Amino acid sequence: MPFDLLSSPWALVIMSLLVLGDSFFVVIPGEIAVTALGAIASTTGAPPLWAVIVCAAAAAAVGDTACYLIGRTVGTERWRWMRAPRVRQALDWARRRLDGGTATVLFTARFVPFARLAINLVAGASHIAPGRYLLLVAVAALGWAAYQASVGAVVAALVPGGPVVAIAVSVAIAVGLGAVIDVVSRRSRK
Repeated sequence: MPFDLLSSPWALVIMSLLVLGDSFFVVIPGEIAVTALGAIASTTGAPPLWAVIVCAAAAAAVGDTACYLIGRTVGTERWRWMRAPRVRQALDWARRRLDGGTATVLFTARFVPFARLAINLVAGASHIAPGRYLLLVAVAALGWAAYQASVGAVVAALVPGGPVVAIAVSVAIAVGLGAVIDVVSRRSRK
């Protein structure tokens, strides 16, 4: 079966590494990996959906926390790329948003790739209490992972055609929902 690797424990490791990498480099398809594995879990039963959610949430929380620690130890101005006009604009936006409501911003940013990076760096640089930050990030990561995996699982349950069709349709829906979230967040910033 061509899905042997996708239904093996290695699939969870690969997905987790993609989600972790996605915390730093938004071109890495972390969301797509979680959605695809959610579809596989629903159609084949392996890996179990709960394991997809737990592994994705753990990797997302670790990645976000690493960004927080970078912001806390390095700040947001040390390296030249951090002082670029577009990066400064994103970091200033993140700082204003964090001042308005940390929990709301951390939850929302988990779904918006560039915002996620900026928010977590600024959260660290702003010295938000680590305990509070870790709790909020863990809950946000769990919600995000459950959502991403559920998109794949629900589509796989509703759309006939087996795992290949389920993955293709669920990834298309996840990308579409991501685009909608990006548009809404851009409009709310204006």
